[in-house]
Amino acid sequence: MVRKRHDDPDGEPGEILDLAYDPPPGTPAGLEVMTLAELRERALDGLLTRPQRLDFHQIIAVDSGAASHVVDFTAHSLAAGRVLWVRPGQVQQFGDDVTGVEGTVVLVEPGFLPPGSSVAATADDPFRPVLWRPEGGDREAVFCAVRHLATDYRTGAGLPAGVHTDVLRHLFSVLVLRLAHTAAVVGPPPAAGDAFSRFRAAVERDFATHRRVADYARALGYSSRTLSRATLAATGAGAKEFVDQRVMLEAKRLLAHSELSAARIAGRLGFDDAANFSKFFQHRAGLAPGAFRASLRPAPPGGPHCA
Repeated sequence: MVRKRHDDPDGEPGEILDLAYDPPPGTPAGLEVMTLAELRERALDGLLTRPQRLDFHQIIAVDSGAASHVVDFTAHSLAAGRVLWVRPGQVQQFGDDVTGVEGTVVLVEPGFLPPGSSVAATADDPFRPVLWRPEGGDREAVFCAVRHLATDYRTGAGLPAGVHTDVLRHLFSVLVLRLAHTAAVVGPPPAAGDAFSRFRAAVERDFATHRRVADYARALGYSSRTLSRATLAATGAGAKEFVDQRVMLEAKRLLAHSELSAARIAGRLGFDDAANFSKFFQHRAGLAPGAFRASLRPAPPGGPHCA
C-alpha cells in the first residue's frame, strides 16, 4: 500500500508522518485499488488516525456507513454516496470511527495520467474540492466508474503489464472526468482563469521562498495589478492575501502535526527569524503560534497547574 518516507537529513523529531506510494510487488504501475476493510487490515496499528501527508492521490468512494475525516483542518463527513479525494501534499487524518464506514479506496501516483493532458491537469489540480456528493445519474455514473476500475484492477492480471496499465489509465480518466463534471460538490467550485491558474500553481510551488506578489508577477510575465484582479475575481481575496493564506496553511500544518519549534518553522517558511514569523501568524490567526498549537492539543492529566 504505502510506506513511511525516510527522515529528512535534519532528523527532526515529531514531524508530520509522510506516506510515500509503495504498491505491493506485481501490481500495475501507478495505481492500486482496495476496499476500506483491506486498508484498515493492512495499516499498522494507529496509523490511520495519525495526521499524515501523502505524496499520492487517495480517493475514497463510500458505499455504506458513516465516519469523520479531516483534511487540512476541515472536517468532512463520509457517508454513503460521497467521494473524498485527498491530493498529494495535503494533511489528512481518519477519525476514530473509521471502522464504521465501507467503500473503495483508489491510490494513484502523480504522473499516472499522461502528462500535459487535460485530464491529468484536472486530477493534479491541488485546488479541486475534497468532497463530492453526486446525486441521481451523476452518482450512478461515478460509482459505476469506481466499480469498473476495481474490477479491471482485480481481474487484469492475465493481460500484458503495459496493456493492463493502459486499461486502468483509461478507466481512471473516466472517473476523474465524471467527478470533475458532477453537479453536487460539497464545498466551493474550483476557480478558473489563466492568470490565476498560473499564479496559484506558482504559489503552491514557491510560497516558502517567495511572498511578494511582484516576484510572482515578474516570473509569470504579468503585472502585479493583473494578478491581484484575477485572484480577487477567482477567490474574493487579493493576490497578497492569497499568498499569505497559503503560508498560514503550512504554518498551521507544522504547528498542529509536528514538534518543530517556531524558529524552525520560521526558517522553513522563509522568515528571517521567529519574531517576524510570530508577528505574521498572530496578525492573521489572532493568537501566537504557541497558543495555536496548545489549542489543538489536550490538556495534561489533572487539569491546569499553577506556577
